[in-house]
Amino acid sequence: MADTSHASSVQKAPFIALAKPFSPEDEVALREALKRCSPSTFEAAIQFRKTGNPEHLPAVVIGVVERYVEPELRVKLKDAADDLRMIEDLGIDSLTMMEIVILVEDVLQMTINNEELRNLRTVGDVKAFIDCKVRGLPPPKPTKFLPIEHIASVMPIQPPFLFINEASVSSLGASGKYKISGQEFFLQGHFKDNPVMPASIMLEALGQLAVLYLLEGLVPEPGKAVSPNMIFFTGCEGVRAHRICKPGDILSLSIKPKRQKMPLATFEGMIRVGQEKAVIAEEITLTFGFVDAVVAPVENQATEGAQLSASSINPPLHAAVISS
Repeated sequence: MADTSHASSVQKAPFIALAKPFSPEDEVALREALKRCSPSTFEAAIQFRKTGNPEHLPAVVIGVVERYVEPELRVKLKDAADDLRMIEDLGIDSLTMMEIVILVEDVLQMTINNEELRNLRTVGDVKAFIDCKVRGLPPPKPTKFLPIEHIASVMPIQPPFLFINEASVSSLGASGKYKISGQEFFLQGHFKDNPVMPASIMLEALGQLAVLYLLEGLVPEPGKAVSPNMIFFTGCEGVRAHRICKPGDILSLSIKPKRQKMPLATFEGMIRVGQEKAVIAEEITLTFGFVDAVVAPVENQATEGAQLSASSINPPLHAAVISS
């Protein structure tokens, strides 16, 4: 049985302290480069330059990004959520991204190739990429952005019980969104004349996002694939509801794998509405299994791939159903 626990090579790899001494002149130059960034960004950069410890990198990266984000959007960086999209959520265009890269290169004393920027779509992508770059590791796989059509084609859960409108999946976790339309069948009775999204359904949505991660983000054993018909909910712990959610609210879902060893996968999850915390789950555990991966002949690959996708959604599986 292969251990598929999510303890990435980025986290395990030791860091190597920078060989070049950090002089008072270097500190003056660094202060000048970061003069429009927060004091905490400068302190983190100082510590990194002196020690080479990548633990200081997230504070540096977030601080540099914040420098180029419009003031009204900076509140989104407060929690430094990895699923924040550079363009859509933070308004960073390609030219601004180049300015960020140039400053990061100057501050961290590194070189970033323009081609390496193509797949950096989220704050999490940027942090993971720079961390790998500093440690001398291969860059992580890019985030996959999945529209509802793709989600519905691979998920065993189907409408009207599918609570993900869009999603993105990376090696670090998954994020998604669901807009409460007010037309959900269960809102007719929850509650009378006062529709409120059930907390159990919000936990269901987090469970569904974990299912999507297993199908789209988990790297299985060689020659194996995760079976959509073998994923089931087993338990959850540390669940807290912080906010009432009603029609019109857009739920921002995120999950991160904590432990993965077949047949169990444990995740931590959170739901936000804007910047407000709505639900947290310290642990959501699913059981899953592998099947032999089907390798189609080249000439029939497209046809057989379509047949495999069609067969994978039957029969429907309501994973992560949690009673309130």
